[in-house]
Amino acid sequence: MEYIDVLWLHKHESEPTRLVSELNRDRMETRKLEFFSNGKVDFASLDVSIHGTRLGEVPVPPLEEINQDPEFRGVPITSLTFEELWRAHAHQVPNPSFKRTPDGAA
Repeated sequence: MEYIDVLWLHKHESEPTRLVSELNRDRMETRKLEFFSNGKVDFASLDVSIHGTRLGEVPVPPLEEINQDPEFRGVPITSLTFEELWRAHAHQVPNPSFKRTPDGAA
C-alpha cells in the first residue's frame, strides 16, 4: 500500500482542500478522506461512502505528476499517519449514503 496527502489549492467552498488516500499496488484508492475548508471531513472506502465522497475510478498518478499542477501539493505519508487520520475522522458511519454489495457492486 501507498499513502498520500495532497493539498488542493483553490477557492471553491464545495470542494475539498485536502485529499488523503490509501492506494493499492495498482494505484487505485482503497480508502480516502476529504477535508473541507469549513472543517467537514468526508470519507470513502471499498465498503462505504459518506456525503458524496467516492473512491477514484482510475489509478492515481504518481506524486511527481500530481505536483506538476500548481493547484496541488502532495507528499507521501506513512501507514501509521494514515491510520491515525482514518481513526480520527472515519470512525462513525451515521447513515451511509452509499454501501457496496458483498460482490463489490455499487
